[in-house]
Amino acid sequence: MITRDIIYIEAFSLKAKLSDYSQLIKMRLTFTVVFSAAMGFLLAAGATTAMIDLFWLVLGGFLVVGSSNGINQIIEKNYDKLMHRTANRPIATGRMGVNEAAVFCLLMGVAGVSILSLFLNPLSGWLAFASLVSYAFFYTPLKRVSPVAVFVGAFPGAIPPMLGYVAVTGEFGPVALALFAIQFFWQFPHFWAIAWILDEDYKRAGYRLLPSFEGRGKRSARQMVWYTFVLIPMGLLPYFLGVSGIISGVVSVLAALAFLYLAVKLYRSCTDKDAKVLMFASFLYLPVVLLAYVIDKV
Repeated sequence: MITRDIIYIEAFSLKAKLSDYSQLIKMRLTFTVVFSAAMGFLLAAGATTAMIDLFWLVLGGFLVVGSSNGINQIIEKNYDKLMHRTANRPIATGRMGVNEAAVFCLLMGVAGVSILSLFLNPLSGWLAFASLVSYAFFYTPLKRVSPVAVFVGAFPGAIPPMLGYVAVTGEFGPVALALFAIQFFWQFPHFWAIAWILDEDYKRAGYRLLPSFEGRGKRSARQMVWYTFVLIPMGLLPYFLGVSGIISGVVSVLAALAFLYLAVKLYRSCTDKDAKVLMFASFLYLPVVLLAYVIDKV
């Protein structure tokens, strides 16, 4: 009986620890980011591309993104305690020590950048390293300083599909930059919709993330409309660059128009309800468009 209880306690402790590590690296967000990198890879892949490289990209990308997310929580541990959404994170609650998290994130980051550099190409490794550093050490501290943090954070946030493309080609090019541009502009309405919904919670930690100092109002909503509008021509770039067909071009335009309609709706109403709808639409827009490019690849 005692032995069974010990086994149960050990299993429960292991499950709790794994859950904490999952929270530390923000597992769902990490997989979402890695997905866009994989789409960039598949768009660039040709008949001679070794598909084992996709495995290295996913593994290395997962480690780098997880490391970035963990470092973010180490830096924000005192502010996470102040917000309802993040108060239960492992470092904020003390379930995980800062040293433990730091060693884990360091190992993940070094391993991820090394895998991408050694098994793919050096440029992929440098892009991953730049993404990690700019997200963890530039974007993260700026969140309490100025809304410009969103602009700064959009750079590492836009790297994954470009990195996936470069993992195959080994060099920058118009298509890689187009993928970067699409994800770059997508992030503004996406992140501002989230910031709109969580504005009160963010204020508890002193975060200033909406584009206007008035907060949830017409000026912030107007910015979302403009950035969403830009996605219409941006989404056509892969078609005009000759890497995807007209069907994916039509899909990207229709997706951007639907996205724009919801942004305009938020501008007119300025309600949390419409901000939430826009947020969920942003979750759908990117995978739909990226999948369309890959399926309709020329």
